[in-house]
Amino acid sequence: MSMMELAAEIVAVAQAIDKAGFCPSKSGNVSARTEAGFLITPSGLPYAQTTPEDLIELSLDGAVLSGARKPSSEWPFHLAIYKARPEAQAIVHTHSPRATALSATRRGIPAFHYMIALCGGADVRCAEYATFGTPELAENAVRALEGRKAVLLANHGVIALGASLAGAHQIVAEVENLAGQYLDILATGLEPVILDEAEMARVSAKFAGYGKVG
Repeated sequence: MSMMELAAEIVAVAQAIDKAGFCPSKSGNVSARTEAGFLITPSGLPYAQTTPEDLIELSLDGAVLSGARKPSSEWPFHLAIYKARPEAQAIVHTHSPRATALSATRRGIPAFHYMIALCGGADVRCAEYATFGTPELAENAVRALEGRKAVLLANHGVIALGASLAGAHQIVAEVENLAGQYLDILATGLEPVILDEAEMARVSAKFAGYGKVG
């Protein structure tokens, strides 16, 4: 895939999450790994107006390699995740409504449904709070993502990583779905029955043989 083809795919994912209502007030960002570092969406530009030429390539040292615009303010956690997770080829970050609401409670999503396994483990953790765009937020995200493909950011939103842009997109959409279901359960005053580790291991094994997930 050429750099322009990759950029076009990033823009398509960014516009899809925006149309889904996951990026209020120009929030959220999308990136993909490149040979020299990663390509990321720009800061402050509405996704409907974003073109492949607007993207910025950064090195894994944080240097701008190409692009005239300012990169997303959240580039530090993209960089930190790519450095910590060699298998990650793409990252999607959203402020999707229900997952963001759950993140404000500073609780993660337990294994109340087997689809949690899509996110890489037996739960989706909630990372400790830090100001957006800071090294502290990047460190907290990487820590909470250990052994996982998705994380809630306290009082902030969601990060999902994948072996492809399509995979990361699928995961971030599923986190929003699961967060909404979990909030609906909690609103009843009840607590869900949580699937045990053995069942989640069985589900993960079945997912591994069910095509490429994430």
